[in-house]
Amino acid sequence: MLHDPNHLYIFDTTLRDGEQVPGCQLTTTEKVEIAKDLELLGVDIIEAGFPVSSPGDFQSVVELSKAVDDVIICALTRAHKTDIDVAADALKYAKRPRIHTGIGASDMHIQYKFNSTREEILERAVAAVKHAKSYVEDVEFYAEDAGRADLPFLAKMIEAVIAAGATVVNIPDTNGYCLPDQYGAKIKFLTEHVSNIDQAIISAHCHNDLGLATANSIAAVQNGARQVECTINGIGERAGNTSLEEVAMILKVHQQHFPGIHSNINSKMFTSLSQKVSRMMRMPVQPNKAIVGKNAFAHSSGIHQDGFLKHRENYEIIRPEDVGLDSADIILTARSGRHALKHHLERLGYQLDKDQLSEVYGRFLTLADAKKDLNDEDLQTLMQA
Repeated sequence: MLHDPNHLYIFDTTLRDGEQVPGCQLTTTEKVEIAKDLELLGVDIIEAGFPVSSPGDFQSVVELSKAVDDVIICALTRAHKTDIDVAADALKYAKRPRIHTGIGASDMHIQYKFNSTREEILERAVAAVKHAKSYVEDVEFYAEDAGRADLPFLAKMIEAVIAAGATVVNIPDTNGYCLPDQYGAKIKFLTEHVSNIDQAIISAHCHNDLGLATANSIAAVQNGARQVECTINGIGERAGNTSLEEVAMILKVHQQHFPGIHSNINSKMFTSLSQKVSRMMRMPVQPNKAIVGKNAFAHSSGIHQDGFLKHRENYEIIRPEDVGLDSADIILTARSGRHALKHHLERLGYQLDKDQLSEVYGRFLTLADAKKDLNDEDLQTLMQA
């Protein structure tokens, strides 16, 4: 599989890993709607489901395969022949199909999950990739719990599955265990010790159990990974997955640290798509969530508001317009200063001199203490008092 070494492939698993959150299941129709938006967003791969797990998941993979044209549609399997057969059947309408198969790589999983040995697991991994390869050209292999795996054994596993035909090798931090320097070093070790690593794309799949999913994914990119597996709003099992919007905006803000590396993501869709996913999955976005939280571009401290109004970049490293917002919000609270109050009054058509502003500001603080957040109607009432 030929790939651009400077292209960062965005693998979206909102509809598979993201949908594993209790109470967040989507209908096939809803999945198709989101998938079409993800295609417009510019993701490279959509993980559509785990076909063997249920008739609904199977049907979702079938319908998503029909619905999108330019995106790779990926189906997840275990390293079981039946799983792979079912996935291949579900992908029969996909223009660009990928089977994503794999098995545990850590001694913890090998011993306690599979009650097996390293040698046996290696054989199963290779057999699964070869079987998937008999159906599709594009095969991704996941080494589950790679975050806690023995490095020389992990390298041996990755080399073997690439030799068997894997085009992408996924190095999951399944439990969100790694620190960024550890995870980055793990990716670097593979680039230096797997002889055929140039024949595959290294993929980062990080979980957020310690709040490090995005940091670990970025560390992976810095050390040679060229695919990041992520979800809209960072949703996913337990504490969630890597947030797609965070990865994309880190690359945008820190372009000088990622020379030449690019993705196809249209960041102006983030706000609307975040809200749609939140609504459809009944999964609220925390207000202080980076990029898409309702407070991400809201300024309420008087010092911040004053600095922002004097020069936007004093307190903003991302333009709201770049993520699909009209503008930042200057929120009026008891912590707001005169500059913010003057800004909002002028927006409503009131021109006040310094003395008038001081008099109104005193009344404003009294009202703000009582009401906490003030809106335009409150300001109109204040000016008519």
